[in-house]
Amino acid sequence: MVEWSLPKTTKELCSFLGLIGYYCRFVANYGKIAAPLMALLRKGVFTWTDKAREAFEAMKKAMILASILALANFTKLFTVECDASRVGTGAILMQEGRPMAYMIKALSELSQLLSTYEREMLAIIHAIT
Repeated sequence: MVEWSLPKTTKELCSFLGLIGYYCRFVANYGKIAAPLMALLRKGVFTWTDKAREAFEAMKKAMILASILALANFTKLFTVECDASRVGTGAILMQEGRPMAYMIKALSELSQLLSTYEREMLAIIHAIT
């Protein structure tokens, strides 16, 4: 991962995104970091920008540091911390204070109209699902 060179084609970018996509639950803020890279996949848009290059390097760094996550021990209790904003929900699955996995989900336009309490409940539902 450390020596992965900057993708030169859409196919190379897809290969990189496919690999990191498998581990997205273990990277905090995965969606925010990867958004500029995902934007390059749109038809006729594959042009590296400074923002995309920064996202590529940030994702590589995040993948390297993701090893701090612990493996789950199903004989112990889990804690789920959830939060909701106007545009999305997020959660962290933890055990004994250590993160096991991260979850982030964008809210649909209809869900964005819900009250604060309803969005918070939606965050819990997304996390449990």
